[in-house]
Amino acid sequence: MSICNQEHRHWPFLGSLPHDQGGFGRHKCAGCAYELGYQAGQRRDEQIYIDLDSLPESQAGTVRHKSPHAAFAQGYYDGVHSSYNGI
Repeated sequence: MSICNQEHRHWPFLGSLPHDQGGFGRHKCAGCAYELGYQAGQRRDEQIYIDLDSLPESQAGTVRHKSPHAAFAQGYYDGVHSSYNGI
C-alpha cells in the first residue's frame, strides 16, 4: 500500500475530525478522503461513494488516526458549499 506524502496531512482543520483507530478505514489518509469528497461536492455528485481501498495510508500530522469517512463527508459538504460561490 502506498503512503501519502501530501501537504494536506498537516492541514489544521482536519485535526477536528473524529478518531478512527479501528475498522476498514484504519490508517487511511483522511486528507486524501477529504479531497475526494471535496471534488465530488464541487461536481455535486448525486451518488457519492468512497473507495477506501484506493486511499493511501497515512500516520503523519493531523490526519493520524482520523476518520476517512468523516473526512470525505466534510469534504463533500465543503465542496458543495464552495460550488455555489461560483454561480
